[in-house]
Amino acid sequence: MPHSSPDNAHLRPPGTSDDTVEATGKVSEAMEWIERVRGHLFELHQLVGRADFIFEDAARSLRKAGHSKQADLLEQEVIGRNILPGRWTFQIVEEFEETYYLPVKKVEESIRNDLMQGKRHVFESELKEKRRSKHRPAHESRPKEIK
Repeated sequence: MPHSSPDNAHLRPPGTSDDTVEATGKVSEAMEWIERVRGHLFELHQLVGRADFIFEDAARSLRKAGHSKQADLLEQEVIGRNILPGRWTFQIVEEFEETYYLPVKKVEESIRNDLMQGKRHVFESELKEKRRSKHRPAHESRPKEIK
């Protein structure tokens, strides 16, 4: 698929040292791990929420099958239960975003703006150039530009 980003979108700014490219690449790599953490928290949020609704369905089924005591137990002890003291999963996600994710993302962007003119994946772009088989199909340096 053609790509519209300029050919220099991932090239190191003039005068930038190898050490700076590597160090900035590590900051970006760490941020990618934090992005994964954030995704896992959303997964936790959705998995626990779904389980809560299934427990509710199970309570209805238990009650219908004549097991009111067990249905009551699910309704009173499990359904709607906090996952941490005073918190449902949406609160954990929100607190993570406000307390950690957004401030860390802001620092990563600041470092990238200061040292790489805001360019992302400069280290990876250079790694690609070192590892690809030049002049081979599916080893092109850059995507074809949209004209």
